[in-house]
Amino acid sequence: MFACLPLHCIMRKPERIWLWSLMAAVFALGQAWPNAMLGSQPSSGLKTDCVANVMRLTLDEALAVGNQLEVEAINGTQYILLTPSLAAQCGYSMESDPWGNTRIYTSLLGCFINNKDDMMFSVGLKLKIYRHNPSDVVSHDVAQACSYTRWAPREILCDRNYMEVSMYMAPQAETKGQKEEDSQVNAITDAFEAVNGIWKITFFTPEPMSMVLQEAQQAGYSAMTTSTRLVMRSPYNTAETYSEDVAGVPMEVLRVSIHNKAQDGLKVFNLAAACPTGGVLFTGDLISWHVPRRVTPLLDGSIRLVETIMGINGQRLDKAQMAARGYSLSTTDFHIVVEIPIGSPDGYYKSHAPDYQYHITYTVEPMLEVLWRADQNKDDTRYKILFPITTPPMSRPTHTEDRTVPEAREFSLYVGSFLYDVELRNITFATGVLTVEESNARGFTVQQHLLANGTLVFSLKVPFDTDVVAKHNPEVLVTTYSLNVVFGFVILPEETPFSHPVALQASLQDVVLPELSGTCDQDYFYITVKYGSQGHNANTMVGGLDLTPELAEDYKFKNNATHFSIDVPYAATGSAFELITTNSVRARLDVLVWDPVTNWILSDLFLACYFPLLTTRCYPNGTITALAVKVESVPNLDPSWLTLKDQSCRPVFSNDHFAQFIFSADSCGTTRSFFDHYMLYENEIGLHYGEKGISHKSPDPEYKQTISCYYVVNDTQTISFHTKSRLYEPKAEIGSGQMITQMRLATDSSYEHFYDAEDYPVEKYLREPLHFEVELVQSNDPHLELILDNCWATLQEDRTSLPSWAIIVDGCAYLGDSYATVFHPVSVDTRVSVPSHYKRFSMKMFAFIQEEQVLKHEVYVHCDLVICDKTSPAEGICQGQCANQALRGTSRKMKRGQRSTTPSHEEHISSGPIVLNNFQ
Repeated sequence: MFACLPLHCIMRKPERIWLWSLMAAVFALGQAWPNAMLGSQPSSGLKTDCVANVMRLTLDEALAVGNQLEVEAINGTQYILLTPSLAAQCGYSMESDPWGNTRIYTSLLGCFINNKDDMMFSVGLKLKIYRHNPSDVVSHDVAQACSYTRWAPREILCDRNYMEVSMYMAPQAETKGQKEEDSQVNAITDAFEAVNGIWKITFFTPEPMSMVLQEAQQAGYSAMTTSTRLVMRSPYNTAETYSEDVAGVPMEVLRVSIHNKAQDGLKVFNLAAACPTGGVLFTGDLISWHVPRRVTPLLDGSIRLVETIMGINGQRLDKAQMAARGYSLSTTDFHIVVEIPIGSPDGYYKSHAPDYQYHITYTVEPMLEVLWRADQNKDDTRYKILFPITTPPMSRPTHTEDRTVPEAREFSLYVGSFLYDVELRNITFATGVLTVEESNARGFTVQQHLLANGTLVFSLKVPFDTDVVAKHNPEVLVTTYSLNVVFGFVILPEETPFSHPVALQASLQDVVLPELSGTCDQDYFYITVKYGSQGHNANTMVGGLDLTPELAEDYKFKNNATHFSIDVPYAATGSAFELITTNSVRARLDVLVWDPVTNWILSDLFLACYFPLLTTRCYPNGTITALAVKVESVPNLDPSWLTLKDQSCRPVFSNDHFAQFIFSADSCGTTRSFFDHYMLYENEIGLHYGEKGISHKSPDPEYKQTISCYYVVNDTQTISFHTKSRLYEPKAEIGSGQMITQMRLATDSSYEHFYDAEDYPVEKYLREPLHFEVELVQSNDPHLELILDNCWATLQEDRTSLPSWAIIVDGCAYLGDSYATVFHPVSVDTRVSVPSHYKRFSMKMFAFIQEEQVLKHEVYVHCDLVICDKTSPAEGICQGQCANQALRGTSRKMKRGQRSTTPSHEEHISSGPIVLNNFQ
């Protein structure tokens, strides 16, 4: 809401309205107009009409836009340039909006008007429109004839830049011999040459001050006589005018006495004009213009308000026209009130940017005509005001509408709304300033939209995947996109700049994580990393080490646009050894892909594989080589610290993973024992106390690795040498080697998946089936067959401990109780190539009971097995699994039958512990 009291506080000064050098909007004029004498010709862009006591010329913006306008008055054959001061002195005014729509008003009592008996008036103007340079000019000659006979005894005209008062003066009788003139030209006369006419003017400021006519004209005033009227005209804000508050409205007052010499003597005429310079209130969306009902500087005695008429742009409006526009004209005891809604179609809006903030003003030019009549002499006073009004700047904050749909991967926004005098010049992005044309060329769609109410909005679309959009990841799978821009606007035609910043964010769950996969062979881990949506911006860690360019070269790094791969030796520094068996090591390689900004792990792979590794070698000459392996359970172990039982026996070689020992069977604390017809040599690798009882300090568990070598005893071989010639080719003597067997517990009857070492102890319920598989590994010889001789269960890991429970006796399932053992056939599949190398059996989970009490919940299963040569005649156990039914036992005591002479090899294997779960 805008409001102001008293009524004189807000008003645009009339003298500021005057524009003779018109610079309109910046658009180029595309059509040349020839010189012409025009009446009312709207199609030419010029229109003239007569509105009571003034002539109005309307100049369309199509003619003046982007150019300078110069106006000359045509006085016969002369062209007089109307400067702002001469225009105010002679009764010319002009109003122009910022886009070049121009109205020129000419008082019919002004200078250079061809006046016939104060009834017919001919107005001539010459318009010069300068384009790009002074030599590029288009001229228009305009002539308009107006008829006006409704003169009141006294008429007052308040225009933008001057005040005019005229009063009726009885025509003088013609002198003898004087030729009657049909018409005369109102002109500024030479006072010294005039015999009759105005002689002196006395101004009341309010103190009297006199000037002769020439002095008054030099001061900017105009005084003249026509055939029936005396005319006085004054610009605003002169030294001889003064301000007076009338009913709360500020008025500028001109009061003069004109001394006129005539044939019948000297006459004195008192004239006064008073024009409002304020009286406007702005309330909400309404303009209220207050004019005093009785202007005391003009009126004295008893008067009546006879008529009030409202108009716009000098043109009267009837009641229907006022009602259609929402205008009202009313009177109070002290004021005549004109009310105009802000935004009415007869005015216009204009943009402004005080303090670089967007504002608008509304300008409208109401007209008020008032007719007063004196009760005493019935003389009328007609009072006409042309009064442009502009509202104070009204803030219009720029709004941003975010229409971004994250799934479209594009920012979409609208800013506005603005008047049509606003132009978008540039947009500042994070990377720099771009014009609208450059923005569109970069793929950022910038458009202007015209709304139904005539205002403008601008739209901008920016794809997420551009360098002007910032990106960060608040969560692993979520990307937040940020767009920060500043719109740079200008207001035309003044080129006033202002700006509007916009900050938008959009989040989308669009992160594609890297994918890791891997395989192994006997020597390498093969790792493949498929890039995610972050591309090459992620870091990779292999075995706890950053994948530097040097390490990548060592690992045979290869890459393309979608993925990269590395080949990592299983004994590389970053790999971890989880488990050692007699002939292999299970190694694991940990690979991580992580974000270097957030330190988030984007993807990982823990690849574990078995690699062939023979840790102990026993040579016939008694030399033993042993390889100690650092496993993951002792991460702080330095292999060089390890020794044999004899602490002086240290590694001959060591690195981060291994320590190698070479020693003879009778040294380094090696012990010897006998088992059947084998001789066993054992030593131990470990962390032993050093000199003076000082040991290596380590938070790791105790390290111990047992070394065992078996040698056959009571084996006699005969060596002979013959000197006679060979009758046949020599053959290599049959040697000996190691056969490796294993017994595994399957997860179910399909025998496709098995429990690993780290899964033990395995929990099973009472009477739940246990499925065992015994395998001869690392052999493809189809002539060998694995036979289960005896299998039994114990409470302890020691295979010879008691009590024990028979499972298989002499190659056959024990059937002496309800816990029957069942053999399962083995056929060729993707895993089994030689079925004779496998034996499968199942039994039910049980517990050892003594006096109806469970002795222990753990069970260990042991087996004696025989590997038979099927190419030799079969005897005893080698006849086949449970081929000799007569040997089936009927008691839990193990039976040792007569050993056959068929070539065979015996092994002993165990599995466990298997834990009884009491809750089912």
